[in-house]
Amino acid sequence: MNSADRLLYLLKTRGPQTAQTLAAELGLTSMGARKHLLALEEKGLARMETLAQGVGRPAQLWRLTESGHGRFPDRHADLTLQLLEQVRELFGESGLESLIQRREAQSEEEYRLAMSGADGLGERVAALARIRSQEGYMAEARLDGEGWLLLENHCPICAAARQCQGLCRSELALFARVLGPGAEVRRLEHALDKGGRRCVYRIVPLAE
Repeated sequence: MNSADRLLYLLKTRGPQTAQTLAAELGLTSMGARKHLLALEEKGLARMETLAQGVGRPAQLWRLTESGHGRFPDRHADLTLQLLEQVRELFGESGLESLIQRREAQSEEEYRLAMSGADGLGERVAALARIRSQEGYMAEARLDGEGWLLLENHCPICAAARQCQGLCRSELALFARVLGPGAEVRRLEHALDKGGRRCVYRIVPLAE
């Protein structure tokens, strides 16, 4: 992976960053990082924005453009969209809902099998992050106070989810079931929201 691709990856997984932070992460000089960022800007893949931060100079942050996010493409997006539309035309909304429920049930079975060795909520969250990464979601789990954050930096089914948002609702319900009744799962960020770049879920243990 060359420096430009590594920069794109960092902006995708970590969100807006300063050139200095990116340079330190990649072992580049600030000038070297800026050179690569300007090249990405010329290609329409990244852009710089100024963010006021109280006292002192405003921060200059680099973020991916829509084209930059497009470098991490959806899986078989066109085919999926066609199939969803055909299911809706042939069987109506109820048929589409049945399809979503079937997908949810199959995923639950697979997730429970993959998480069978996880002991405790923390291990289950970490296992869920590994499963989702294997599915292309670039997921990671982080401790957050008394709970955890599940961050999904890419949505490989984003195009389908925009057309059929029941898929997102289904995934939230799926997470709650596989993590168990002792956990509360809430979505904090949504990739489909205006300006959204990822999905973030907060998972906290429920008091017994």
